[in-house]
Amino acid sequence: MILEEDYEAARDDNKENAAQEKEKKEEQREEIREFGQLSLNHKIHLLSVIGEIEGHECLSSNAKTTKYEHVLPQLAAIEDSNEVEGLLVLLNTVGGDVEAGLAIAEMIASLSKPTVSLVLGGSHSIGGPIAVSTDYSYIVKTGTMVIHPVRMNGMVIGAPQTYDYFKQMQDRILGFMADHSRANRERLEELMLNTGMLTKDLGTILVGDDAVREGLINEVGGIKEALGKLNSMIIENKSRKNKGTDEE
Repeated sequence: MILEEDYEAARDDNKENAAQEKEKKEEQREEIREFGQLSLNHKIHLLSVIGEIEGHECLSSNAKTTKYEHVLPQLAAIEDSNEVEGLLVLLNTVGGDVEAGLAIAEMIASLSKPTVSLVLGGSHSIGGPIAVSTDYSYIVKTGTMVIHPVRMNGMVIGAPQTYDYFKQMQDRILGFMADHSRANRERLEELMLNTGMLTKDLGTILVGDDAVREGLINEVGGIKEALGKLNSMIIENKSRKNKGTDEE
């Protein structure tokens, strides 16, 4: 026989659980709205790099942007968290600020937790280093990567030092991409300075299989493959840590 007090207690518990679930969903919506980020099940953090990567100058309010001042603290929190076990990076970006893009890429590459990236619409320009900064990378069959020389808007001083500075920036990008992928640095520079593909610019467009063939991306696949790979890497990472603890 169910007592009235038990019924009241159960009803109060249900109300409390519903309130907590509602609050959790509201927090998730806020994370998506403000940062384009979300914590998935199995303690995986989702980071989306979309639109233009914004650096030291704010872009117009009607432009889709990824703000590095939002992303860098999130990556530091992921590294410090005992809850988050892996990072999934979704990319659909036209590129943007070189310094900001390289900062994000270096942060992702230095994480101790398993990381996987998935290139969807595209990962152009400085989006390339971010795509290859993870432990394993995927690209959908229709996804693209555009590799081109460093460009600058606004007034440029026509002096040898300006050319040297551009060359230094390009070397940093090429070096990072070669160090974090299977691509050859000389081949990357050749793709960057290609004059035969883009009518108004230097560079090369790599679509899906082409990016894998050139060694930039590990595999063609979608969200199923990316999440499956990340989950297996998390399990392997846990096993390695447990083995190390047992040996001690």
